[in-house]
Amino acid sequence: MAAKNSSVTEFILTGLTDQLELQIPLFFLFLGFYMVTVLGNLALIALIRLNSCLHTPMYFFLFNLSLIDFCYSTTITPKMLKSFVSKKNIILHAECMTQLFFFCFFVISESFLLSVMAYDRYVAICKPLVYMVTMSPQVCLFLLLGVYVMGLSGAMVHTGSIASLTFCADNLLNHFMCDILPLLELSCNSTYVNELVVFILVAIDIGMPIITIFISYALILSSILHIHSTEGRSKAFSTCSSHIIVVSLFFGSGAFMYLKPPSILPLDQGKVSSLFYTIVVPMLNPLIYSLRNKDVKVSLRKTLERKISS
Repeated sequence: MAAKNSSVTEFILTGLTDQLELQIPLFFLFLGFYMVTVLGNLALIALIRLNSCLHTPMYFFLFNLSLIDFCYSTTITPKMLKSFVSKKNIILHAECMTQLFFFCFFVISESFLLSVMAYDRYVAICKPLVYMVTMSPQVCLFLLLGVYVMGLSGAMVHTGSIASLTFCADNLLNHFMCDILPLLELSCNSTYVNELVVFILVAIDIGMPIITIFISYALILSSILHIHSTEGRSKAFSTCSSHIIVVSLFFGSGAFMYLKPPSILPLDQGKVSSLFYTIVVPMLNPLIYSLRNKDVKVSLRKTLERKISS
């Protein structure tokens, strides 16, 4: 159903491009990306679940990161794939708000989860003797609950703000998904308050995790510089390298998209930025953590050996 103050009952998603010759190649390209995303994240989830040596706080959070990546990629990609093979990619108003809600929920949750993972690395490197006490199962569950509460509250505010807008005759949504900025562009009433809400919430949802990550890694770097052995420094750096890469990819593309006014960042460029953190980052995360993580590679090899021997 449409909002009570809106005459629009459905939106037409323009998709990634209107060039017909690119539709089929892009369909197979992003279908491949999606398959890698699903298989990679589900494989990492199964690997962590099946190997007791990975039942540690670090991999508990990585388990949830893969779960979030799988879910929010699934929220976006199937609808985008449809736009490549259909003449009109129509999404109902209620479906659009639902997609927006789950997209915001998973993206905000990932933002705070990455900051929790940075804190976990800080405790592991700077306070190794009390690591298992500080990051007890109860503390990990409490931190994870905080992550999902922030995701839920942010998604509710964003979705409520967009649902309150009035949409009149124009229902052509210049995007491949129901995102906040393209929906603001379609509104036929003033969006000043809504844009202010978006800016404040995104500043919180990106700013707070980035500050936490920055402080954690500043303390980690200080601790590493006090390690005298080259081997010890190398091990400490390798422990954090995967997380630093993932954080840079995720927050870099997210900040580029949402922390600039729409007048500075055209929607076509916004599509590319959105594409990066909704499609590419969830695909790369399990690959980064698998290829750059010794424990994951060892556990994968042992799991494969057990399967082959059985």
